[in-house]
Amino acid sequence: MNRVVLNNVEHADLRVAIRPGAEFGDNVNQLPIYPSEFEEAQRSFPIVFRREEGGIQAYALLGLDRDENLFLEDGRWTSEYVPAVQRRGPFSVGIDASWPDGGNQGEPLVYIDCADARVGADDGLPLFLEHGGNAPLLDHIASVLRVIHEGVISAPAIYAEFEDAGLLQPVDIQISLTEEDGYELPDLLTIDQTALADLSGESLEALHRSGLLRAATMAASSLGNIQHLIDRKNRRRLPA
Repeated sequence: MNRVVLNNVEHADLRVAIRPGAEFGDNVNQLPIYPSEFEEAQRSFPIVFRREEGGIQAYALLGLDRDENLFLEDGRWTSEYVPAVQRRGPFSVGIDASWPDGGNQGEPLVYIDCADARVGADDGLPLFLEHGGNAPLLDHIASVLRVIHEGVISAPAIYAEFEDAGLLQPVDIQISLTEEDGYELPDLLTIDQTALADLSGESLEALHRSGLLRAATMAASSLGNIQHLIDRKNRRRLPA
């Protein structure tokens, strides 16, 4: 990895190809997502939560086996939505540590991994316009990185509100493909639909007022996509 701050002087003529593939980390069975992604993500993926050392994190389930993305076929995503952590390509966001207290006047910076094979690719798109300013690709990347940056900051408080309202329940998801073959997905948290329906009073009002009730509802409804995951798995494992 060769991660450097992107700038329009050194990288004025740089072109970057945004293409998925197993070699770029797309072939995984789950990816972290953030609350602002729930509305689009819930149309394609089950949304689950895990309790980790740093707190609770939401994930989109993409497959059942290790290193399996059932939405990646022939080097392309077949889902309607791709999580921001993969749409960002070789870009990331961070704070310039050279500033006092590790801050760049509070502004996040765009970094690029110059060692990534997509950077400098002949079929890449420009990052900057010929006569100055951001090219459409960089504007798109900036919006994707904003989702990640804001999500990292806001998600812990959101998930804490879900937990305080009694909405997160621990589950072990059992998936049966046939009478002999199945999977167990242990140590997950999901939005408890019964608890969600039973919300009332101050808890209901607070979640509704903050907009988090909608996010919780979308995460709960996304679990219906587990059947779509099973269907995709069966299509891939059974002969045509």
